[in-house]
Amino acid sequence: MLSHPLLGAENGKFHTSTEWQLKPSLKYDALCLLNTLSGDPYYLQFYRGEYDHFHPLFTPEENAAFVRLKRVIKDEHHGIVSAQLSLYYSTVEDQTLPEMISTARDSSAMQAALKNTPYYSDSAWKAYDEGRPALEIALRALDRIGFASYWDQIARPGVERRIAGLAPNLPKFNIIPEIEHHLGFALPSQTITVYVLSYSEPHGIRVSGLRFLTHKSYPFGIVLHNAIHESMHPPFDRNEPRVQNAIDLLSGDPLVVDKVKHHDPSFGYNTADGYIEEDSVEALEQIVSEHFGQGRDAHRYWKQQDGGMHVLATAIYTDYKAALQRGPQKYSEWFVRAVEDGELRESNLQATVKHFSLVTAIETTIIVAVLVSILIGSICAFLAFKTQRNAVGWFFWGFFLNVFALAAIGAMTIRKKFNGSRPKPNFAELKRR
Repeated sequence: MLSHPLLGAENGKFHTSTEWQLKPSLKYDALCLLNTLSGDPYYLQFYRGEYDHFHPLFTPEENAAFVRLKRVIKDEHHGIVSAQLSLYYSTVEDQTLPEMISTARDSSAMQAALKNTPYYSDSAWKAYDEGRPALEIALRALDRIGFASYWDQIARPGVERRIAGLAPNLPKFNIIPEIEHHLGFALPSQTITVYVLSYSEPHGIRVSGLRFLTHKSYPFGIVLHNAIHESMHPPFDRNEPRVQNAIDLLSGDPLVVDKVKHHDPSFGYNTADGYIEEDSVEALEQIVSEHFGQGRDAHRYWKQQDGGMHVLATAIYTDYKAALQRGPQKYSEWFVRAVEDGELRESNLQATVKHFSLVTAIETTIIVAVLVSILIGSICAFLAFKTQRNAVGWFFWGFFLNVFALAAIGAMTIRKKFNGSRPKPNFAELKRR
């Protein structure tokens, strides 16, 4: 598929093609399973069978280590155990449990490698280092019970079958040039490595380099979306002062503060800057996916995804997509300008989100009205048939009268909920603040 002309590169040469690699991984499956082995209810809904199988095999000390790892990384530092550990271990060459245990015991090489990526932070490393003794015990426990053999016999065959199913279709999508077009800088490689796993659900996880983790149960569309999504983290350079200033400014917006504070922490995105980055990438993912004819129903998706918390993504998607209609724009430059000018803040941000939600509400109302009307029309037709009247005519009378009634009720409800139409943005007012 043809790509748009690329914007000027900042780091390296832009790519013209995409290569795909699909692999299983004992390392990443072991790290993802740690979510479940802690007894975290969020993951037990996906892996209750695995927990019931493994839990009795561990000693009390080992089970306590799984729990402590979850308490340190997730409960106290608001991270995701599998995501943070997979990212960190992706910077070292470990492939076996003994190698991973050695790294947990002495993580100096990992820390040095991580500092050469965009993902290092002192606070996140502190959380890892605090949980590191528990991690070593947990990995030793997996090694002691023979997890590698279990994975090879039980988990790997299903992963290999899924890889065989994905392999023919992914090469049809040349996504790297299109991603670079929007980011405005070259990605580190034209090769995307997808690790297909058994224990990563419900996440898609970016690790270092152009690599990410996906679950074997995900349909092709989700794997493709994950590849697009994870390849765009991070979508901007925080070392640029204007970028960081824009993130700081948007972090204090009431809408962002509310969504970070009031959501299920198991979803992640427990800091304002993490939430802003995620919603930026979600919006970009939808735009790039639409370019390849693979876009989701954006209104329905963001209403349901992660409990509907990604409302910032709806505004970014709406405004950045409109800006692209006027010509190619590097996302980070548009983002900074939109935050500084007020397009993506306060009343203007809330107005865009409200308008997007209004469209969702209208679509839902129409669908419900049509389905209920078909049901009412069918009942009318049945009664007409039983009384030897014109069943077809009664069906349409029942259908259209019900559509009219529901449409009127829906219109009044939506108008009351949203209190009128979308207000006109007032950039000048925000500039004065």
